[in-house]
Amino acid sequence: MIERIEIHVTALTRRLQRIFSSGTYDTGPLDSINSKPVLVKIHADGVVGIAQIRPISPGHFVADTTQSMVAAIREIYAPAMLGRSIFDSEAINAMFDNRLHGNPAARAVLDIALRDAQGKAVGRPVHELIGGCCQPRIPLEWSVSMADDVQTMIDESLRAVNEFGIRVLCLKMADRRGWRRDVANFAAVRAAVGQDVMIGIDPNAGWTVADSLAAIAELRPMGLGYIEQPIERRDLRGLARIREAAGGVPVMADEGVFTLQDAFALAEARAVDAYCIKLYKIGGITPARKIAALAEAANIQLNCGGLAHQSQLEAAAGAHFYASVPAARMMGAAEFVMGLNSTATDPLCPESDFRIRDGHVDVPRGPGLGVTIDEKLLKAHTLLHETVG
Repeated sequence: MIERIEIHVTALTRRLQRIFSSGTYDTGPLDSINSKPVLVKIHADGVVGIAQIRPISPGHFVADTTQSMVAAIREIYAPAMLGRSIFDSEAINAMFDNRLHGNPAARAVLDIALRDAQGKAVGRPVHELIGGCCQPRIPLEWSVSMADDVQTMIDESLRAVNEFGIRVLCLKMADRRGWRRDVANFAAVRAAVGQDVMIGIDPNAGWTVADSLAAIAELRPMGLGYIEQPIERRDLRGLARIREAAGGVPVMADEGVFTLQDAFALAEARAVDAYCIKLYKIGGITPARKIAALAEAANIQLNCGGLAHQSQLEAAAGAHFYASVPAARMMGAAEFVMGLNSTATDPLCPESDFRIRDGHVDVPRGPGLGVTIDEKLLKAHTLLHETVG
């Protein structure tokens, strides 16, 4: 039974600043708790389940912040989990809905920590408990931030391809200077990396339908790999229209799919070819498996996203989910390279074999998430520590 739950807000060793269509995303000063990762430990029956999630807000489309995560866990979710079995994933997720709806990042970190505890309790990796190992070697995607100077985007793309062997890039789009600038940026990156690299685009809901149709017509001849959330997330008819005009280039929902009900509505509208599963956005592995089942029934593919900046634990959770899904049901590659000690080292796990090799990563094989943090480093990097129970 669950005895107590610890909450840690942990410092980052490197500030993250990126440009989306919604503006500049910034993790803030390194010694503040603004947009910092939240790590939880679930203590139960001699095992400790650990997980970590970094909220993407403020500055982007998910409402969770570090402060809201801590409050939801401390005040609502964690007290209601005490005394329950770590294997009661469904009942605990139902409690999340009944006690405090929403708050997907807070729910995700608890759900993933439960999965880590389950794996440790039976001595098996998480992917073996949620479907097995369909894909032991996971292809990776690199998300390229917008920039005022296209050379910055080119340099980031070339680093991903040449240093890490990445073969799938996703360019952020909806530049404030208009869709023609987006097309020019794509053309410049394509010329730099060549034709053998897949390049998708992600306007993060920043285009109109008209922008999308015009830009896609220009981009398709350049080898457009896929289109991620081009327009406002609730405009299902608009997405369906773009999908029809895309001529076989897959259209993927990201901001448009937070819940199982969102996924159902998109399927019913025949609006997309793929769902982007980000565990911090949808509430963890338990709801991810439900959306995966719905996707299979609707013949919609999946993509696994999430920056996981400086977090081996968060990247590992995505890897286990990805590995549990057959390759034919996945579109593109996984987007958690920033958790693989690539752009910056995880301050809690600086030495790790969970890293990029030739554009891929192997799913961890140890019990639970298969990632071990350094407890001394956790103590040194903890900005806030609270215990429930």
